[in-house]
Amino acid sequence: MSKNIFLSVVFVLGISFLHLAQSKPSDYDTDMLSAAFHAEKRQALRDKMDPNSVAVVFANAERNRSNDVDYQYSQDPNFYYLCGYTEPNAVLIIFKDKQTIDSISTSEILYVQPRDPLAESWTGRRLGIDGAKKQLGIVNVYNNTDFHELKLDFGQFDKIYHSTFNNDVRDDANDAGDLFSLIKSFNERTEKVKNKKNAFSFNTAMSALREIKSTEEMTLLKKAIDITCDAHADLMRSLDSNTTEYQAQAMVEFGFKFNGSEYVGYPSIVGGGENSCVLHYITNRKKLHNPELLVVDAGAEYHGYTADVTRTLPLSGKFTKDQKAIYDIVLKAQNAGIKACKKGNNFRDPHSAAVEVIKKGLMELEVIKEPNEFMKYFFHGTSHYLGLDVHDAGTYGRLKAGSVITVEPGIYIPEGSPCDPKWWNIGIRIEDDVLITEGDPDVLSGKLVKTTEEIEKMMAEQGIFKKK
Repeated sequence: MSKNIFLSVVFVLGISFLHLAQSKPSDYDTDMLSAAFHAEKRQALRDKMDPNSVAVVFANAERNRSNDVDYQYSQDPNFYYLCGYTEPNAVLIIFKDKQTIDSISTSEILYVQPRDPLAESWTGRRLGIDGAKKQLGIVNVYNNTDFHELKLDFGQFDKIYHSTFNNDVRDDANDAGDLFSLIKSFNERTEKVKNKKNAFSFNTAMSALREIKSTEEMTLLKKAIDITCDAHADLMRSLDSNTTEYQAQAMVEFGFKFNGSEYVGYPSIVGGGENSCVLHYITNRKKLHNPELLVVDAGAEYHGYTADVTRTLPLSGKFTKDQKAIYDIVLKAQNAGIKACKKGNNFRDPHSAAVEVIKKGLMELEVIKEPNEFMKYFFHGTSHYLGLDVHDAGTYGRLKAGSVITVEPGIYIPEGSPCDPKWWNIGIRIEDDVLITEGDPDVLSGKLVKTTEEIEKMMAEQGIFKKK
């Protein structure tokens, strides 16, 4: 078959696939963020921008895994938040005030990768110009290869907001519209006015916007959290002493995928025994043994929004006396932290509340001799924002109604610690996702059991992966 005939066939197939997708919308997800949501967020950014300013926001880089295999693409959260476009090699321009460019009056322009039947036969359909206009509701959309021809003098603006440039952007010499070329063109066009460029102000504005979740966002975030809690519960019912870390990881991630999650929100932390004391352990290759503990920190991502939930489980199905003693301190600390998740409190207040409980508890057990020694065994913060990133954007000032944070205290006592060896290799973390409200905090992941009694009861049940 000649190349021209092949391309013609591919093009026809591409059009056919697109037609099928458009004619059967119910076959695909129908609960994505709406075009109106993204338009509202673009206007909200304009409202925060200085007079006579422009914002230039770039899509995320594609990242190589090995040789000719890339990691699954994940859009930059700020870019997605502002326009909803999920493909690479794109740039969004938002003007504070309408501009007239080539006789067109506009307040925003989006450049996207063009339709390419051959490429789409390998990597899937692209929106292209028409698809982006229809799906995203943006009127002025152009191919990314046209960006360098934009008739716009950036020097006319008093401030040029822009997204942060990452250092992993690669140059595709065969693609004049790749992210490398888009950033290069922007830098060249703003070289003489680079003193007006400001990534910090852009990130600050976006952090303030993304900190407060809308009703649409909460629907997706709650879905991610519900999927996560159900998967953790299935793992509890299925875990036994013959399990490996990677099998436990497979069980919980199966629940994510089976119930509609596109990805994990972050690499799953599934650490048993000595690995329960490693905060961000992701190797997950150990064979587990009684009476070890297993820390499972895993969250599903749904339509860009990620959950973040941690439970600590006894391999035997029963906590030992010493494990329970440490566990109950962590649970008490978490409850104190959740209680401090009140509108108007400082972001660090939940951490301070948890710390006081952990200090007192470790002193009473004689794990530490002085209160300030607690940092040997609890050496991370208790909370972070949650949303489009697992460590989401936020202002880290006063807690505001509508924001979602985690509360995740822990105690980790590795082998060789200066305490009674009976405590060695006990690592425990308990984490829930909490919505700040006008009143009491709402524990969004509260459906998942977490007392030692509740966990032991659930682990005695028959799980979908447990052998009868």
